[in-house]
Amino acid sequence: MKSFAFASISELKAQLANKTVTPAELVEFYVQRFAKYDHELGSALEVFDINSVLKDAKSTGFLAGIPGLIKDNICQNSRKASCASKMLENYVSTYDATVIKNLKEHGALLLGRANMDEFAMGSSNEHSAFKKCLNPWNNDCVPGGSSGGSAAAVAAGLVPWALGSDTGGSVRLPAAFCGIVGMKPTYGLVSRYGLIAYASSLDQIGVLTRSVQDNAQVLTAIAGYDKQDSTSLNIPKKDYASTVTNTLPEDFTIGVVDNALNAEGLDSEVKEAIDQVVKFYGENLNVKIKHFNLKSLDYSAAAYFIISRAEAASNLARFDGVRYGLRNPQAKNLYDMYADTRHDGFSEEVRLRIMVGNYVLSEGHAGAYYHSAQKVQQMIRQEFVETFKGVDLLIMPSQAMPAFKIGAFDKNKLQMDLQDYFTCFVNLAGLPAISVPCGFSKGGLPLAFQLIGSHLSEEKLYQAAYQYEQAHNWYKMHPAKFI
Repeated sequence: MKSFAFASISELKAQLANKTVTPAELVEFYVQRFAKYDHELGSALEVFDINSVLKDAKSTGFLAGIPGLIKDNICQNSRKASCASKMLENYVSTYDATVIKNLKEHGALLLGRANMDEFAMGSSNEHSAFKKCLNPWNNDCVPGGSSGGSAAAVAAGLVPWALGSDTGGSVRLPAAFCGIVGMKPTYGLVSRYGLIAYASSLDQIGVLTRSVQDNAQVLTAIAGYDKQDSTSLNIPKKDYASTVTNTLPEDFTIGVVDNALNAEGLDSEVKEAIDQVVKFYGENLNVKIKHFNLKSLDYSAAAYFIISRAEAASNLARFDGVRYGLRNPQAKNLYDMYADTRHDGFSEEVRLRIMVGNYVLSEGHAGAYYHSAQKVQQMIRQEFVETFKGVDLLIMPSQAMPAFKIGAFDKNKLQMDLQDYFTCFVNLAGLPAISVPCGFSKGGLPLAFQLIGSHLSEEKLYQAAYQYEQAHNWYKMHPAKFI
């Protein structure tokens, strides 16, 4: 069978249209790729039976016949949705998330469940309850988290696209570590109905692909108003793929966040790569470059830690052994059932975040922590409103460093949490952002930058990202062992 390992969505659609390949042959090809490589990579928790993938598949639609992978915190009807946790190890969803419904309407073929950090809590994908996921560029390194399985599968050519979720950078960070494109849309553009929540006010389903054009095609399929999600934006649907063009509007302006590029802990190779990106936009595309500082950046990580953990404690309170999920049958009384269920069902990382969340919400501490963090969040949003009056987009690092070794931060939780330093404030503001590959470190690991836009500026993000991508070959480079 012909190899489709690193074919784009557009190329696959053309072959399907010309009948040089069938949807069944594509599914078989990618399932075989998983069988060959994923026992070592660990990107998927489950790859579905071919017949069940093809059953009732629509032959028409924007993604008709195109296989993809779904992060395991997004519900698929009659499939497990474990959030990579012992707590939900045997939970089978009784309904489709809205994004899954939309994908099926567009004919997409859903191959399986992607590995992830448990309940989306992590920046490295080391916190899955079932198995670690490895970086396809270097198996000694992490793929980033929490959508590490989705990113690793796309980077390794096991699927052309995957869905993840981004609470503080969990689509953009693994995209950066794995050398692919990761889009975190505007909050509310993509329905969260059927996404098992980590932090409801921050979570947003995002798209991981190898190219900007592919990314826009998947977003077109999943975006749209959903009356079942009270935070969904009631705006007309758009074809984002049609906006990916070879030109930028006149007087296009990109803002460079200097205090991000001069932040303590930013790897010198990352900074040098982004300096070259800025130079490209300014000199090759005649984009206007403005330099300034974002004052709220210094406070965003602390605000994110508090708000996300507070909401996590609230959301995960439902997992108590009463209604669904794990239950300890040996418990002698109600208290023991609660305690044993949560101890056995949640990992140390999840329990720690719940404990912190309960602390910052507790009487006597909520004012000092949670309410203060909400005030900072409002300050961040207002600063962005003012900032985007003078620029079209912002440019910043996606990552503080190239992908790090597995276990590197086992004894340094703070340093692990700070992996989200350059990404989490975007979630606090509810804005869109895209991570784009921009080179490799001396050690052969991917480097990336992110573009950040104002509310509902996905088209600008895709246009600017596409201009950079098409002038470079990074998106055409793939891990050698998977070619």
